[in-house]
Amino acid sequence: MIFKGLNLNVKNIPEYDKGFIPFARFIEAYKADVAACGGKKLKIALEREDKQISIYDTAVYGDAAHEEIDRLFVERVVKGLLWMRGGFRVFICGDCALADYIKACYQPGGLRAFDADFMAKVYEHPFEVIACAYDEAPAAYELTKTIGRHLGGCRIGFDAGGSDRKVSAVIDGEPVFSEEVVWHPKTNSDPDYHYEGILSAFKSAAEKMPRVDAIGVSSAGIYVANRTMVASLFLKVPQDQFDAKVKDIYIRAAKAIGDIPLEVANDGDVTALAGAMDLEDTNVLGIAMGTSEAGGYVDGNGAITGWLNELAFCPVDLNPDAMVDEWSGDYGCGVKYFSQDCAIKLAPAAGVELAADATPAEKLKAVQKLMLDGDERAPGIYRSIGVYLANGIALYSEFYDIKHVLLMGRVVSGEGGNIILAEAQRVLKEEYPEVAAKVTMHLPDEKSRRVGQSVAAASLPEA
Repeated sequence: MIFKGLNLNVKNIPEYDKGFIPFARFIEAYKADVAACGGKKLKIALEREDKQISIYDTAVYGDAAHEEIDRLFVERVVKGLLWMRGGFRVFICGDCALADYIKACYQPGGLRAFDADFMAKVYEHPFEVIACAYDEAPAAYELTKTIGRHLGGCRIGFDAGGSDRKVSAVIDGEPVFSEEVVWHPKTNSDPDYHYEGILSAFKSAAEKMPRVDAIGVSSAGIYVANRTMVASLFLKVPQDQFDAKVKDIYIRAAKAIGDIPLEVANDGDVTALAGAMDLEDTNVLGIAMGTSEAGGYVDGNGAITGWLNELAFCPVDLNPDAMVDEWSGDYGCGVKYFSQDCAIKLAPAAGVELAADATPAEKLKAVQKLMLDGDERAPGIYRSIGVYLANGIALYSEFYDIKHVLLMGRVVSGEGGNIILAEAQRVLKEEYPEVAAKVTMHLPDEKSRRVGQSVAAASLPEA
């Protein structure tokens, strides 16, 4: 067994997922044992746009006897860093053999070919892995972007989700109108369907104000200069139509309203921004648990970092038999632990049979109804998610400086959300007391959970 010799010391296992092996606990045990053995220094550096460099400084065993576990550690960390930070070039500094292994993983046909192709598309640059000596590692260089918190004037805030879209009309920081509309962007291949839905929302909000001074958009996906680079919302749109009509879809919709300032941000970053504004503090990690898992981060300066924060693709479970994400083909990733997919995944283990022909959103509603009806099986589903969440926050704390975690999305709505929060707090205190002492988790009220992102989005652009 690859974990033999490491004491993971896991005290709390999800009651409906006995095979869960928390990545956070593995990192903690691995690093402690490497330090006790002396180890070999290693740096992982990721380069993204504008020559920005993110650095993760660590150590590995670095000997033949521990080759397999070193590979697991470095491969999973590189995967997580890519989706948290982003990058088209990875430097493995201090171990040529591990660099060669990572390079093979990210080659066409390799274990992480999907990730390499994805990053190449996002940054419009070929993906590569480079080996170098530890003392030849590139220097860290990070840029941040201060957006949001602009409340003056008449503003439109739009939040594009996978199952519904939300829009708010906001005047001098106060929402005067909010609307939620069910739509099905992920299953529709016609980009005009998406465009007309976005424009309809913009117009609905514009009609409620004397003028429009700015438009802010919170949208699932990755955006550079307000352009759509990659987004699961447009998954079914053919590539030629994506390039022609989706890359500038928000820019076109805003121009249809007028010559108005526009700012598009990832929905996870807007979640974090909403929390920072409400808490009047910094170092906020936002986690939106809905159709997928959206992440966002506001740093110690109150700025958005420009990191990808695509936590849905970050590994959280090292059980090789864990559920596989259909899109990336990888196992144990956040999307199956912090989204509606998680509740659906746990239901059979709880003895709950969900209709096979129901949509994922309908299946989640069925689990939520069991909770409302007092079904004794339902709380265990939410407690299991709470155990996942505690381990997830401990993991994210390895890579982010966090004071607050803001939880949003339909998975944490209702009493189920309160159970998730309470269980996560309990497990965090028992398993990771240092993290628990530093990090506070927050559940906004029901209205904020539903429309808070669209209101925060309205503050994104300068008017």
